[in-house]
Order: sequence, then C-alpha cells, then structure tokens
Amino acid sequence: MNLMDRIRAVGGTGGSGRPAAGEASTDCRHFAVYREAEEFPGAWDLTAETLRLMSDREIPEELDPRKILYLDTETTGLGGSGTVAFLVGMGYLTDTGFEVHQFLMRDYPEEPFLLKHVAAGLGKFDVLCTFNGTTFDVPLLESRFLMNRMDRNCLEMPHLDLLHMCRRLWKLRLGRCNLGRLEEVILGKPRVDDLPGSEVPQRYFTYLKTKRMELLDDILRHNAQDIASLCVLLNHMADLYLHPEKIRFSEDVYSMGRALEKINHTEYARRCYRLARPGRMGASAGAALAMSYRRSGEREAAAEIWREMVRERKGGAEPYVELAKYEEHVRRNIPEALEWTEKALMLLSEPSLREGESVQETKNELQYRRQRLLRKLKER
Repeated sequence: MNLMDRIRAVGGTGGSGRPAAGEASTDCRHFAVYREAEEFPGAWDLTAETLRLMSDREIPEELDPRKILYLDTETTGLGGSGTVAFLVGMGYLTDTGFEVHQFLMRDYPEEPFLLKHVAAGLGKFDVLCTFNGTTFDVPLLESRFLMNRMDRNCLEMPHLDLLHMCRRLWKLRLGRCNLGRLEEVILGKPRVDDLPGSEVPQRYFTYLKTKRMELLDDILRHNAQDIASLCVLLNHMADLYLHPEKIRFSEDVYSMGRALEKINHTEYARRCYRLARPGRMGASAGAALAMSYRRSGEREAAAEIWREMVRERKGGAEPYVELAKYEEHVRRNIPEALEWTEKALMLLSEPSLREGESVQETKNELQYRRQRLLRKLKER
C-alpha cells in the first residue's frame, strides 16, 4: 500500500472535494497517514536533556517524545496579507509508529474549522517542531487565528525550529539548507517525483476552480513527507550531538562546537573542537578552543593550544601573535614576547603570502608591538 492509498484508506471528516450543492460546510477535510516505527530510528529515546544540549529553547523537565508535535503548512502564497494556510499537517509518535493528520480547507469558508482542529491538536502536546516555523508557519497561523477572532494562545509553547538548528550545524559545508537538500545529503533519502513547493499555491487555486480532489494528491504527499522528515531529522541531529565522534566532516563537528558554545555548553563545545582539529578546520578549531580557554581564565591551557598550532604550522600568524600577548601580559616575559612577535613578522613577510589589507594591518600592529617591547627591554 503506497502513501496515497494509506491517506485514502482513512478518509476524513467533511466528505469529498466539495460540500453538497446548497449545503453549508460543517467541517474541513481530514486525512491521516500511518507510518511504521522502523522509519524513525531512535525517536522514542529522545530526552529533554538532549534537546537542551541542541537548543537554547525552554524544554519541559520531563519530556515524552510522543508529546512533540511536528507541524507543517501548505499555503496560498509566501506571506503577506491574504495568505492562508489551506492545509495544515501535524505528526507525532505513537506507541507503535508515527501518525500524520492533515486538515484541508476545501474552500475559504472552511478556514475556522481547520483552525479549530489545529488548536485542538496543539493543546495535546508539550513541544512544537517545525522547519522555518518561527519565521513563517507560526506567524501565519497567529494572523489567521486573529483574523477569525479565535484564541491564538495554543501557539505559545516551546518551539524547535529545525531550519535554524540545521543551518548552525551544516551551512558551513552545504551552504543551502532547505529540507529537500538535507534529506538527500544528510539523511541519504532523496525524494522522487516530489511536487516543488513553488507550484503548491497554483495547484490549489486550480483545485478551487475545478474541485478535482486528485489535484491535491501531490500536495498531501509532499506535506506528509515534510512532517515525517522533521522527526527523522531531529533524531538524527540528536544522535550526532550525543556522539560527535560519528561526524565524518571536520566542518560539521567544528560548526557543532560553535553552536554549543553560543548556548554556553562549553565542555561539549571543546570536545567538538578537539575532534575537528585533525581535519580541514584544524586551524579554526584550534583557535576556537584556545579562545574558549582564554575566556574562562585558563590562560596556560590556551597558550598550549597556540604552541601546538605553531608546531603543526596551522593558523598562520595568529598563534604567534597570541603567544606574544601571553608572554607579555601574563608571564611578563618581555624577551619571549619579543621573540614571538619577530617570528610572526617573519612569517608575514614570506613571499608566498599575498599582501592584503588585513595582512598589512597585522604587520602594522606587530611593528608597533615590537617597538614597545624593545622600549620595555631598554627600561629594565
């Protein structure tokens, strides 16, 4: 049984593509999709502690993974006045698998019914998970609740926006981080015959004119897959945060370190920087690790990282400059500070180094430092 067969198998409230002639709508259309547990590895093991490691959002102390609601909307446009969510899909884990419930507005008068189902669904869960929901889905739903004079407090709940979490982790390596690309590159599950999101509004407008329900099959399939992918993606990320040694790419583990440091998970961030040091991001990871130690007052630990970078010939002149500062201001060893300064100047004078504005600025700062250190030596 394929996905559309499973959708049709459960049917929905509200009947077919349009209410009977002369009959007012009493509900919107409801579809449901059931997916097997094997498609969502590790999802039932997700904990509040792991989510707090991944995000700075407030997470309930006791979290049941079955109380996370995965939500996605299909709309009549890309925002602005007049844009309506004509289809809202909501998915969640159950004891035996994953369910997606989709509520379709067959025509504009059915919007209040759709919103009523959305509000009822949101009220049963503790955490909301979306992809770009902070910027798009949630503000749009808030505005539609407001326009229909309905209470929008149901949307006030802890919210995990995977777009921003994914960008922090994979943008350095991938650049573009839309959901389709993440499915293909990160999850290894590219979509086949998927309806492009840009075509969704026009397809719906055609449906409004013709009331041919089959025109919406691709949209329903697209929406259901988006929602299932949110669950898979969140749990894949959770596994990587718990086991960063599994990450193959230096860019990704370094980016994870930066993300962890921004939300004050310092020791976890340092672990990632250490893992990233042997790879292509070795210089950046070493510098980030040393700066982390310096900010916490562990100056000798920071200096040791700079020394290692000098031995590894990573980071250009930066570790030399930092060691010069350390010797001058922490150890008060002026001769050693002068030696590191002169080594940095020699490095910057190499013919292979392109002369740029930043290089010249560094040279000027080092020349000034050198003159100051020479004066200090004479004053002794």
